Amino acid sequence: MKIVIAEKPSVARELAKVFGATNKKAGYIEGKGYSFTWAFGHLLQLAPPQDYGFYGWKQQNLPMLPTKFKLAVRKIKTKDGIVEDPAVRKQLNVIKSLFDECTEIIVATDAGREGELIFRYIYYYLKCKKPFRRLWISSQTDQAIKEGFRNLKPGSDYDTLFNSAHCRSESDWLVGMNATQALSISAGNRAVLSLGRVQTPTLAMICSRYIETKNFVPEIFFQVAIQLQKEESFFRAISAKNYKTREEAETIMAKVLDAATGNEKGGLIASVDAKAKKEPPPLLHDLSSLQQEANKKKGYTADQTLGILQNLYESKLVTYPRTGSRYIGDDVFATVPDLISKFTDHPLFGKDATFLLNNKLNKRSVNAKKVTDHHAVLPTGEYAGHLSSDRQAVYDMVVGRMIEAFHQECIKETTKIIVSSGSDFVANGTVIQSAGWRSVFNDNDEEKKDEDNATLPKVIKGESLAITNKAVLEKQTKPKPLYTEATLLKALETCGKDIEDEELRYAMKESGLGTPATRASIIETLIKREYIGREKKNLVPSKKGLAVYDVVKNKKIAQAELTGQWEKRLEEIREGASVKDFKAEITDYTKNITQELLAAGTGLYNLLKEA
Repeated sequence: MKIVIAEKPSVARELAKVFGATNKKAGYIEGKGYSFTWAFGHLLQLAPPQDYGFYGWKQQNLPMLPTKFKLAVRKIKTKDGIVEDPAVRKQLNVIKSLFDECTEIIVATDAGREGELIFRYIYYYLKCKKPFRRLWISSQTDQAIKEGFRNLKPGSDYDTLFNSAHCRSESDWLVGMNATQALSISAGNRAVLSLGRVQTPTLAMICSRYIETKNFVPEIFFQVAIQLQKEESFFRAISAKNYKTREEAETIMAKVLDAATGNEKGGLIASVDAKAKKEPPPLLHDLSSLQQEANKKKGYTADQTLGILQNLYESKLVTYPRTGSRYIGDDVFATVPDLISKFTDHPLFGKDATFLLNNKLNKRSVNAKKVTDHHAVLPTGEYAGHLSSDRQAVYDMVVGRMIEAFHQECIKETTKIIVSSGSDFVANGTVIQSAGWRSVFNDNDEEKKDEDNATLPKVIKGESLAITNKAVLEKQTKPKPLYTEATLLKALETCGKDIEDEELRYAMKESGLGTPATRASIIETLIKREYIGREKKNLVPSKKGLAVYDVVKNKKIAQAELTGQWEKRLEEIREGASVKDFKAEITDYTKNITQELLAAGTGLYNLLKEA
């Protein structure tokens, strides 16, 4: 008998259904020579400090550095304290009995780092020695499942993936447990002050931006605007320079040669620079970019979007959601025309889908070398039926992005006109000549500058135009906006560096903070710890969060770049790099950060009293 173990009951039921297994038992389903069982996510976790003899929160215990980590059954809070979850223990017993009886195990947990960790922890905790193979699929459709079972991979192919996951798990325990206890002890054990390898630099980014914005002193500056006329068309030009005082601006305005100064055509066209610009379509969505779009357009939190997308995946409507890739390989690209044909009757995208079927597809998102464990998120083409409003919204973002990504370039003409009238003035205008991919969501560049004209009349160098109006504009500099979930997710990809170019940002993703699959939980953890809160779309630190940040801001635990480098190292371990070297580095770091935080002193206690 073969055992198939999935990550959750719903997935196990779907797999059993594909095989025609219908005999339901306590904790598993059997039939056709298979038994399908499941976990409930993480059944096991690294054991708490007391399991290694570190009782209580005492300075003499620190740093806690277990020579060998143990696994423990997931625990829950009850009126009797923190105890083993009885449902977890019961399911582990079911899995053990199935493992004991089987001839082979087929691993069908989510095909990624955490899914591999969930299975391996169960396998090693139960001291199982049975052979196992891996189901590795990017879609839950019946066809994808059957194809996956025909091409099961040797379990050993994923040893380095487990090594990466296990190193991540151990490093989070070492840094989190020691830093949390050290900082809490430093504050006199008057509060549990949770710190973490990824959590703390993320908090630091939010607090730093908040303080920068709060302390920002706007600077007033002035510009001169003129309105020009060419036949029946009017357009605006702004002074090429900004002026510190109104008096300076008014002096410049007085020199403008308009009708009031006796000049009927006082605006000389000094230069005209018109350029055709080709704007490539966006890349396909990975989890992070989809979370960003959902937050911008619908205000969904990162965690909400992940939950909706996971539901769509389990409903066979989209491919694997927890992907960090925005590309597909040539094999998947070969299926795209058929996939697009499924949406020719779609109320939003039907026209563009039909257009794509009759034109050459853009291949910007096609690059097998940039596909990681899973390719970009795509619809499966299965019939969607009636979806709830939030599921429909996210599903349409996936479908719409697929149509955009394979669409033609948007062709714009950008024009810059310099007008001379006492001094130089600049008029900018953009005209979309061929919408291309922007026609999908009718997106005509939402980030228009207020100096831009929608259209500019045809003018030539050397001609003079009438100036029909002029004015002094008072403006002020603006601080960087507070982080929203969309902008924070974007910043986490590059450790806070402001990088707009999506391909360059993608190239840096291995050095980012966390992974696409974990960033949502990082934000939720900070909210749960009452370090930050949501104010409309903004993420704002609490007094408690600011107090903790004040202590750690100059310490390594708050440095986004350092933690980002660890993420890169974990990815390298997945490629076969040394586990021993990474663990040695984390151990040394744990010792250093523990001493740093123990030395934080009573100043933290006073800060917390104020909070």
